[in-house]
Amino acid sequence: MPQGNEYTQYNANLQATMTQHAMQYMAWYDAAVVLYALAIAGFVAYWFFRSRGVLGVGLLFTVAGLISQALSLGMRAYYSHHVPWNDLYGSLSMVSLWAVVLFLIFGARFNLWFAAPLVLACTDALLAYAKGWNKGLAPLVPSLQSPWIFIHVPIVLASYAAFLIGFATSVIYLLKKWDEDRAASVPGQSVGAAVAAAERPAWLGWLDIVPSSSRLDVISYRVIAVGEILLTAGIILGGVWAHMAWGSYWQWDPKETAALASWLIYASYLHLHTRPSWRGVRAAWWSILGFVSILFCYFGVNIWISGLHSYK
Repeated sequence: MPQGNEYTQYNANLQATMTQHAMQYMAWYDAAVVLYALAIAGFVAYWFFRSRGVLGVGLLFTVAGLISQALSLGMRAYYSHHVPWNDLYGSLSMVSLWAVVLFLIFGARFNLWFAAPLVLACTDALLAYAKGWNKGLAPLVPSLQSPWIFIHVPIVLASYAAFLIGFATSVIYLLKKWDEDRAASVPGQSVGAAVAAAERPAWLGWLDIVPSSSRLDVISYRVIAVGEILLTAGIILGGVWAHMAWGSYWQWDPKETAALASWLIYASYLHLHTRPSWRGVRAAWWSILGFVSILFCYFGVNIWISGLHSYK
């Protein structure tokens, strides 16, 4: 190890190299933010023009943004020599990446492209917020130097991404249900639909390409079920990691407690959805409540409350 002035020069050179590397992966990160914004514009255009070509443009920008973001995370991992989701910046980036990946899967499975502007807007907002938490490259702290960080963290972050998509479909469900109820209040099916469309605010014209509210309710249920399965797996794997690290499966850490609360909310959503009286509007609001709990679990606990998972 260099000594004295040599060490000072060595440290300065190291910091300069790390800064250069950070600028490289951040260039791809910034490109992803721009590409997702262009994708949002493309999907909004699809709302109103309803052209498969316009839809293709939105998808093209989305995939380009996904590739750019993946390159950013990959370069960060390469230069830091550890996983890129070790801090708030990296984990938010990973949530955003999962949100886009899962949305492309769900979009293809359920023809969910009408929800793209809302999902991608949330994704871009997360990326914009995460940038303020980028502290550059740093060694992995000892408590995170475990193979479990490769499994537990990505699975939990994927569950958050699934819940984000479920939140988006629930919000759109409420809008669609409101639109259907307005149409139903006018006598005559065709007349009611025409009157409702005429009186609807122009910016909500895209609701015509959204499937029925009953179909949206089913889609939300399936997306949230995937999120709950992932969260369950993440909590179990986190317990195993905790047992290996500290000798206890559960320590009632604020993050663990908040995650359990979110798990219970979504578990009750899935259970109550089996009752016809709880499907539809009630289920949509319950889904939104669940996502609020996820936001608290992620931001409230990680930033404002001290604990084993805190970024303070």
